[in-house]
Amino acid sequence: MEVTQVLHMNGGSGETSYANNSLVQQKVICLTKGMREEAISSLYRSMLPRSLAVADLGCSSGPNTFFVISEAIKSVEKLCRELNHQSPEYQIYMNDLPGNDFNNIFKSLDSFKEKLCNEIIEAGHGIGSCFFNGVPGSFYGRIFPTKSLHFVHSSYSLMWLSKVPDGVENNKGNIYMASTSSLNVLKAYYEQYQKDFSLFLKCRAEEIVEGGRMVLTFLGRRSDDRSSKECCYIWELLAMALNDMVSKVLMKKWLMKNILGSPYDTGMLLIPEYGLSKSLSYGGYNVTKCMRAYAEPLLVSHFGEAIIEEVFSRYQQILTERMSKEKPNC
Repeated sequence: MEVTQVLHMNGGSGETSYANNSLVQQKVICLTKGMREEAISSLYRSMLPRSLAVADLGCSSGPNTFFVISEAIKSVEKLCRELNHQSPEYQIYMNDLPGNDFNNIFKSLDSFKEKLCNEIIEAGHGIGSCFFNGVPGSFYGRIFPTKSLHFVHSSYSLMWLSKVPDGVENNKGNIYMASTSSLNVLKAYYEQYQKDFSLFLKCRAEEIVEGGRMVLTFLGRRSDDRSSKECCYIWELLAMALNDMVSKVLMKKWLMKNILGSPYDTGMLLIPEYGLSKSLSYGGYNVTKCMRAYAEPLLVSHFGEAIIEEVFSRYQQILTERMSKEKPNC
């Protein structure tokens, strides 16, 4: 099955939704606020565009979706006040794979626009017209016209690969790189990431105007070990939960043969503070909810919905037990 058909976060606003379990991602966005403000400010000062096109790639849905967009518009409006310039029009593009909960985004759009306008008006300035667009599709390909974007942002999305790497059939019993994975599996993930990231940069180079800006943030690791606990451990524990169900005859063994290497993750460190150790500090229950918010759709695509509650119940048990024995490197 194609990745674009199954990869998405849990939609809606329920207990297991990504919208209610994305605190770590929100904190990363807050950490990188200064970089984005500098990028958008230098862009506007140098170009003074009458229409500003901003794209958020891998936007997902929930409170984080509008955070960066709101911040960018506020930064530009502040500059307009300082320079005594008329506000530009804003073309906002929200991109994610087709399975993303775009309905939830657009349902909350009116309330977001009203809140944003009120905040900017209270600061003593008007706001330019805002035009919002949903753009379903993989960012590992062209998704915008040539030279159409001024500012591109992506946070915690580029560690997901475009496909399961080739040649990982011998990674049985694992759902990602693990301490038991052979060298050819580790190499396959590395090579797939090189291909994907190179293609991403090539496509964005064609879509961004000369002098445009791009800010990218993605999960990684300090260690050179590609199966390090900093990036792989929580997935390794999920594989343990699945294998535990197999061994207890709660799931037929032939199902496990279909696990080829989700979740298409890599490990290049940019924001080390919010890797495994910080996540574990929230406790087994909270980490399980976060994991479920983005792993559940992948598991459902392989096994169906019937096993999900049991899988994450076992995952929480394993995670809590490990956390009690191992002190995170904070």
